[in-house]
Amino acid sequence: MERFVDTFFNASVIASTWPKILSGMLITVELALSVVVTGLAFGLFLALIRTAQIRLLNAAIVVFVDVLRALPPLVMVLIIYFGLPNVGLTLPSFAVLWLVLAAVLAAFAEEIFWAGILSVRRGQWDAARSTGLTFPDTLAFVVLPQTIRMVLPPLVNRTIAITKNTALGTVIGVPELLNQATTAVSFLSNATPLMLAAIGYLIIFVPVVLFGSWLEQRFAFRKA
Repeated sequence: MERFVDTFFNASVIASTWPKILSGMLITVELALSVVVTGLAFGLFLALIRTAQIRLLNAAIVVFVDVLRALPPLVMVLIIYFGLPNVGLTLPSFAVLWLVLAAVLAAFAEEIFWAGILSVRRGQWDAARSTGLTFPDTLAFVVLPQTIRMVLPPLVNRTIAITKNTALGTVIGVPELLNQATTAVSFLSNATPLMLAAIGYLIIFVPVVLFGSWLEQRFAFRKA
């Protein structure tokens, strides 16, 4: 037991590394929030464009979504981070990870939003238009409120799954939580920083997971 505590809960290691771990937690939260805001907004934007039924744009969106859902995020991170400098474009590691994860979230969010839009009965579109509402007004005031309510549970679950990929930042040197922990482990030859990182991830994501579970129970099998 003493050896276990010394390996994973070493007091002196905790005292020397917790500021770096805390710094990594803050960067992880900042990155996750950036990914969520931009990814969901862009995904909704793409779904709204599809409602216009412009064949060429719809085809481009479908290709974009299918490619990003098929490729592992790590592959895209490595291609962009190490590939773009060869064509004269260099991006900070934080920006690379943010762009990749936001694009992946947007691809999944677009499909979720689109499925929600399609689930609204055609009669509601026709009824709204018959009252004099324009197409944008029908979309904004009749269709989207129902869509968002129905897609919240799967959207939150997908968002949680993708934002946990912020740990991929350690591969390209983003000083997020896992990167700070593994760096400390390499210098101290002790696993305590990794345990602190695990606790940090629990602090960040457990409330989000609980919120997602609440949403799933709150809106399950219910339609507006």
